[in-house]
Amino acid sequence: MQRLLYCIVFIFTLTTYANDKVDSYIGFPTAEVVNDYTTRIPFKLIDHLIVVEAELFDKKGNFIIDTGSETLILNSVHFKKSSNEKITHGVNADIHSSVKHVNTFLLKNFELRHTKSDVIDLSHIEKTKKMNLLGVIGHSVLKDFEIFIDLYLNQITLTRVDKLGNRLDDNVYLEEITDSINFKLKKHTIVLNTEVNGVMLKMGLDSAAEYNQLNKKVSSKVLKNFFPSRKLKLSGASGKTVEVMAGKLFRVKLSDNVYFGPMQTVLANLKRMNEAFGTRLDGVLGYEFFKQKRTIINYKKRQLYFVKTPMPRQ
Repeated sequence: MQRLLYCIVFIFTLTTYANDKVDSYIGFPTAEVVNDYTTRIPFKLIDHLIVVEAELFDKKGNFIIDTGSETLILNSVHFKKSSNEKITHGVNADIHSSVKHVNTFLLKNFELRHTKSDVIDLSHIEKTKKMNLLGVIGHSVLKDFEIFIDLYLNQITLTRVDKLGNRLDDNVYLEEITDSINFKLKKHTIVLNTEVNGVMLKMGLDSAAEYNQLNKKVSSKVLKNFFPSRKLKLSGASGKTVEVMAGKLFRVKLSDNVYFGPMQTVLANLKRMNEAFGTRLDGVLGYEFFKQKRTIINYKKRQLYFVKTPMPRQ
């Protein structure tokens, strides 16, 4: 039996025409302020989406944390669109959107200036996920912080960094950092060199991808490590759906020390996705990646750090 899978991979902005400036702020009412540079924000998982509670323009609701999105995205169901529209590339179709400029953007005591936001209709995600969705927090907001995405404790730690990526707070993490790897940043997309069955692949890292995605045209050696189990319908930010094959991908490695157990993955035509991300990728690593690795992202240093997961109590 087929079921509907909403695997969210958001957009790459092509051209900006609108210039609406709006004075407002965003706050996280459940955040714990550690000090002047660091805050911890609890999140909930809605299916496989990382969702935080936030307030913006006097509205309170849910925001998805999405490293695959270029900007702050606002849901046009809750925020008025500009009269000037632009077209952006989504995974399965082009998306009509407009742009707002948020002059002041506050994460509790963190302040960002002149944050651009795209306004897009996300009502289909609200309906499918049965939640009040105000928008998506993407690269333009996250890039000035080191971001610790922790699915073990269900919290995100944001700590401000300088222009070189050095933490302004020296005592952020109590946990042990066990490994690190470098990544390339193509526009807003984190690109990881990944090995599967001896074949090198370029994989994007997207915290809002509910399942991993793999290009169905990859080498047959890679496909030997993919074990299909069922067909699903895949949907992106545009709301359009396509049928894909789902299964498990085995023996994914980022280095000799960083490797993964079997991960839920779908085979798909990634032409649209590559247009959305603005770079050529062989696939996307998402929720399945973060489920296995407590991960710290440093955009300035182009590095991922991995934190030790405590052993379960006997």
